[in-house]
Amino acid sequence: MKKLWLIVLAGLLVSACDDGQVKGAGLASVEEAHQVLLKGKQNEAFLFLDVRTPQEYAAGHVPGAKNVPVQVLADHLAEVPKSGKVFVYCESGVRSTKATHILVDAGFDNIINMKASMRGWRGAGFEIER
Repeated sequence: MKKLWLIVLAGLLVSACDDGQVKGAGLASVEEAHQVLLKGKQNEAFLFLDVRTPQEYAAGHVPGAKNVPVQVLADHLAEVPKSGKVFVYCESGVRSTKATHILVDAGFDNIINMKASMRGWRGAGFEIER
């Protein structure tokens, strides 16, 4: 029983240390992503990819974001542009990290995982679209 608790505790520590960094992808804070949203409207191709459920997306998302839930992302890769930056986010960062892995493994090289995801975006007080 003691051994089981140690394994569980070790797993929790490893997951708590996961910063969302995925080899082959970028990592951006919500502040950095927000700057791209503000400045990029004028001169930079980008997409915010919301990998949460449609219900979560409808409750509020980054302005202009496209919703492709992580559960179906592998079947909808054609909906993700190969050029321009793609900022991937979910609610807290777990699903966006999984989605980032899916995209990088599929050959995308323009993927950026947004740290803190939607929770961080709301916490920073940035605009939310419904």
